[in-house]
This record gives sequence, C-alpha cells and structure tokens, in this order.
Amino acid sequence: MKKFFLLLAAVTISLGAMSQKAKVQSALGYIEQGSLDKAKEAIDQALLDEKTKDWFNTYFAKGQLCQASFVSENPTYQAYYADPLIEAYNCYEKGLELDPKGSLKKTIISKMVYNTLANNFAQQGYKRFEAKDFNGSFKSFETQIKVMESDKYAGGIDTTLYFNTGLAAGNAGKYEVAIKYFEKCAEMKYGGITPYFQIYQNYLGLGDTLKAESILTSLNSKFPGNKAIVLQLIDLYLTNKKVDEAFKYIKTAKEADPGNYRLYYVAGATYVNLGKYDEALEEITKAIELEPNNAETQYVMALAYQNKAAVLSTKANDIMDQKKYNAAVDEIMAIYYKALPYAEKAHELSPEDVYTMRSLQELYYRLKYKDPSFAPKYDAIKAKLAALEKK
Repeated sequence: MKKFFLLLAAVTISLGAMSQKAKVQSALGYIEQGSLDKAKEAIDQALLDEKTKDWFNTYFAKGQLCQASFVSENPTYQAYYADPLIEAYNCYEKGLELDPKGSLKKTIISKMVYNTLANNFAQQGYKRFEAKDFNGSFKSFETQIKVMESDKYAGGIDTTLYFNTGLAAGNAGKYEVAIKYFEKCAEMKYGGITPYFQIYQNYLGLGDTLKAESILTSLNSKFPGNKAIVLQLIDLYLTNKKVDEAFKYIKTAKEADPGNYRLYYVAGATYVNLGKYDEALEEITKAIELEPNNAETQYVMALAYQNKAAVLSTKANDIMDQKKYNAAVDEIMAIYYKALPYAEKAHELSPEDVYTMRSLQELYYRLKYKDPSFAPKYDAIKAKLAALEKK
C-alpha cells in the first residue's frame, strides 16, 4: 500500500508539472493567434510556479510575447512592458542559460528568432532617433549589435549599423562611445571621410580642441585634395578665434575653388568681426558677384557699410570745424546710401529675418532726415518688425 501511495504521489507531481508546461505551450499558441492577454496570463502564472519558473521554455515564451507586444497595434498589449525588446532579449538569454542541452538554441536558430529581433531593434532605433530620443536610440542600436554578433543570428552585421550607433551615441552626448564606433567604421573603410569628420565633431563635444585639430590635419594625407577638410579647418580656427590660421586655409581654399562664393563670404564676415570694413567690402563684393541671390551675403555687405559709417560718425563728433564736419556727415550719409540696396535685397530674399529688418529700420531712420520719402518706409518696417517680435 505504501508503494502505491508513493507511486501515486509521483504521478500527481508529474501531471502537475506537465499541466504547467502545457500552459506555457498554450501561451505560444495564443501569441500566434494574437490573443496576447491570454498568453500573458499563462506566462505570468508559469513564472510564479515552482515547476516552470526556471524552465527555459517559459522564458522563450515570454520573449515571444514581448516581441509580439512591440509589433502589436493594440495599446493595451503595447503597454505590457516598458521596453519590450530589451525584455525579450534578456528572456532569450536567460532561457539559453537554463538549457544546458541546447534545445532552445536550436529552436531560436531554426525559427530565426534573433533575426526578427534584430529587425525589431532597428525599427525601434530609427523611430527613437527621429523622435530625438537619442539615448533610447543608442540603446536600441547597441543591443541590435549584440543580437547580430550572437551565434544565434544568421548573417553578418551591416557596417551602417555601427555608423548609426555612433550617431545616436554622439547625439546623446556619449562622445567617447561615439568615437569608438566611428573609429570602427573608419577601420572598415565605411563612408570614406565621413567617419573621420564625426570623430572630429565628437572630440569637439569632449572639449578636446587639440585632438579635434589633429584629426583634421591628419586627413590631408589620407584624402589629398579633399576640399571639405579645409572648410572644416577654417570653421575650427574661426570658432576658436585663430584668425591667422583661418585666413591661411581660406587662401588655400580659394586657390583650389575660386568659384566658391562661400569662401569670400566667410572672409568678409570675419573682417567685419575684426572691424576691417574695407577688406570686408572687397571680399563680400566678390561673393556677391559669384552668388547675387544669397540673403546672408547681402546682409553682411550692408552691415559692413553701416559699421564703417558708424565708426566715421564717432570720429566726426570730434571735428570742430563746421565745414569739415559737414563734409564728414555727407560722406557718412553716402555710405549709408551704399548700404541700402544690399539691405533691401537681403530683406527681399529673406523677408522674415529680424536682423535684416533691424538693419533696414536703422537705414530708413537715418536717411529719412535727408530724404522725407524714406519716412513711410521707416514706419512700415518698424511696424512689421514690432509685429514679428510679438509672435
């Protein structure tokens, strides 16, 4: 009789375990049918039961549920897990740990589960990047790399993934991490010079200007004749107020690309900032010859004239002789007249630009005292500027 009871107990335990495992299997069926609520109920119970809480298939089923909730259009299902793909990946890895015989690994490979998971992470990463959730995007892409580097993934990694991960990391302020990914891209010769520029930008993000500069200067030997390198160096030197170095490269860039109006514009704008207005006017005149329909160039031309007039106006205040003073005022007004067509052209090309309107307002204000016909123009631009600034 005692043996009978022991046998009965063993059968009962076995049937109980089978019952719980059957629930896990039924959960997989519910997932295929789209009944994720029933699947979650069964899996949650299995994770609490002593007989199935450490069973590898329980974690496989939960991983499948997590992926299904990610692709579902049902808000209730979507809300099951805060980060369903990370949860899915962790479940699969946990299940693999609990299966020393390797049957789960075979299932994952045969069903190409990690391939699907990698695609899900790619979708999530792009979506988060577009939403400017750069930390989240980086997390998605980084985990996608782990999935694709696994021996359960069928295929290799597209180098673009390393580049996208670097972009997400850089935008998230993870500059050192971003540099490592872009260095990997450079080693794999992906994207030509672009990864090096990204490395340069991320060193700037770290505040390491010297290292950023060394990256750029080293590119001349790797990519001889590349105009973009010179332009980046010009920008770096101007940003750091190394004007002499900037003009050295501006000169080099002009020789290599004499038809590039932007180079003359940059030189002219730099001279304006230095208070060298005659040199600025010479450079901007050339820029306008090359590209007459650029609002920025037209504005800087007007600004150079206005600043020059302002300097002369300050000096004129010290002139005691009335005739000399009147002559100086006439010269100043003539310079303001020269500025006018450029300011008006800039306003025509960019009618909502506040700086251009302020420039025009000042010109009309000064010129209306010499020519009353400018008074209505002054009133109009003043009203337009006031209305725009209230928005």
